Amino acid sequence: MKKSTGNRTGESPSALIDARIEELSDWRGATLARLRALIRQAVPDVVEEWKWRGVPVWSHDGIICTGESYKNVVKLTFLKGAQLADPRHLFNSSLEGNARRVIDIHEGEQIDEAAFVALIREAAALNASDAARRPRRKA
Repeated sequence: MKKSTGNRTGESPSALIDARIEELSDWRGATLARLRALIRQAVPDVVEEWKWRGVPVWSHDGIICTGESYKNVVKLTFLKGAQLADPRHLFNSSLEGNARRVIDIHEGEQIDEAAFVALIREAAALNASDAARRPRRKA
């Protein structure tokens, strides 16, 4: 896989994510594209970002999750995952920490889409409640 999207400048984060999906051109690209569509469905005004030299990030009042692709896995990392209810047990990695949780998806695996959409909405709601509690800076 080429890593050219990490070095592009002047393109929107959404365009960079599009390019990453196209570059993957295998099950990882299809998986990332489907997860992205579900994230947008769950939180229509989600903000797409491109951070850390090539990591797709979805935010709403803070980071909801990041989406990375490796040779054998598509990895979604939820920065506040430990605070989220996960009754369908979507989180399957980084379960021991106090903050983040990860969903690893391997080739051929399917995700419970309704549970994933609910998890994304819950993460966005948590970010919004945290943002509401933060003290406002004076201008």
